[in-house]
Amino acid sequence: FLLGFILKFIFKLDNAGLVIGVFGFMIFFAAWEIRNRIKEKEVSFFWPLFFSMAISYVVVSYIVSSVLVNVDPWWKPQYFIPLGGMVIGNSMNAIAIALERLLADLRKRRLEVEALLCLGANYKEASNDILRNAMRAGMIPSINSMMGVGIVFIPGMMTGQIIAGANPLQAVRYQIIVMIMLVGSTAIGSFLIVYLVRKLCFGSGERLLLQPKN
Repeated sequence: FLLGFILKFIFKLDNAGLVIGVFGFMIFFAAWEIRNRIKEKEVSFFWPLFFSMAISYVVVSYIVSSVLVNVDPWWKPQYFIPLGGMVIGNSMNAIAIALERLLADLRKRRLEVEALLCLGANYKEASNDILRNAMRAGMIPSINSMMGVGIVFIPGMMTGQIIAGANPLQAVRYQIIVMIMLVGSTAIGSFLIVYLVRKLCFGSGERLLLQPKN
């Protein structure tokens, strides 16, 4: 109910800076939620997380709004904020899964990583398999969701348009755009966060900083 009043105010904004500011706050809050969900004390990952999410979400939302939906101007809040909110809400869980998997596997396979480092591998070579597994784990929910679309369930945006009386074929086109948008933001965000945080897990001399949890 409160959101309805807030959106009514936001949709009246006629300034690109203010609209981007609102979007930035949404991303900041999502990153803060992920930080609180992942209890990690040895590696400070909030700003890399925010940076990764901001890049992926802004790029994907801009492309969808300006190129695919062809909104003029591209930052028009009636389109940019709802589309951006869908991107954030549907991909933040995937990014959290990828990040949590990365940190957990680095701890679990600590001896293997250290052995590779001792044999002359750099931190990237010693953790490449872990990085790929983390990326794969983050992408699984999006891939599974795409596999069931149209057979197991009708997606939310398409359902809403059909109920509102839209042509199902037109609703399908918009739903395809949304699905590509969500998978794209998930892939970009997951890659950036695991790539940046992996570097933070290694200190001077490429020493793994994460200690096994008791």
